[in-house]
Amino acid sequence: MPLWILFTIAAAFLQNLRSALQKHLTGSLSVAGASYVRFLYGFPVALVYLWLVLEMTGSALPAPNNAFLLYGLAGGVAQILGTVFLVGVFQFRNFAAGTAYSKTETVQAALAGIILLGDTISLGAALAILISLMGVTLLSLSHSGVTLGGALRGFTERPALMGMASGTAFGVAAVFYRAASLSLGLEGFIVPAAFTLAYVLGAQTLIMTVWLFLRERDQLRAVLVQWKWAGLTGLAGALGSIGWFSAMTLENAAYVRALGQIELVFTFAASYFIFKERSTRKEVTGTLLVAGGLILLVLSA
Repeated sequence: MPLWILFTIAAAFLQNLRSALQKHLTGSLSVAGASYVRFLYGFPVALVYLWLVLEMTGSALPAPNNAFLLYGLAGGVAQILGTVFLVGVFQFRNFAAGTAYSKTETVQAALAGIILLGDTISLGAALAILISLMGVTLLSLSHSGVTLGGALRGFTERPALMGMASGTAFGVAAVFYRAASLSLGLEGFIVPAAFTLAYVLGAQTLIMTVWLFLRERDQLRAVLVQWKWAGLTGLAGALGSIGWFSAMTLENAAYVRALGQIELVFTFAASYFIFKERSTRKEVTGTLLVAGGLILLVLSA
């Protein structure tokens, strides 16, 4: 099995864990504060990982060029903006439609990769991405009264536009991360991926620290008080990011983000087999579409 597939599956699992830990923190932190711990506590983990990689490979610290600095910073900012847009969607009553539109990330990552990096995708992979997108959309709408037709008719409404903006930001961020890592011109994937991750998390930590200092200064102390849960969140987030960055250095970002949707299959399986929760026809159909699309993607990549 190709390494990028293993890295992506591990990253998706760890992302699910990080989200659960962040949800626990929202009771004592603001949305921005709960998001901040991912960067603040993840950055030291990324630095330790980079040091271990350099020691184990005997490599020197890479020399960043202007393209690397620009791509990495742009990707970090895009990821923060994507999170802001997505959180903004939750403020609306019909947030399910907006969330569904945010799932267009994989398609937008494919387009961004073609435009910015000249990446190509096979016909089979394109079909796989579209099939999984249909499944994700059904899952996003499954617990709401919003139908697929209603979501499409609401294309110009604010929740949908914010959802699309979120998907665009996340998709572009993935491509920028891949571009930053490749711009180093190094052999292999471990060193450039580790170096890119450390730089991006450092930039995001600095940006979010300044933001909280100006807008929610009390959260800077609160994230330190909650260091136990925050530390676990940062650890899970950093380990997941190691998987994402490694996978995106090895393979087309669109493929990686599409396969990353396997976390939805994990969630469905856990709710059905472990928690014995009954699933709707829409949920089952959506999960089967996601799984089918991901199988086709792996066979086509």
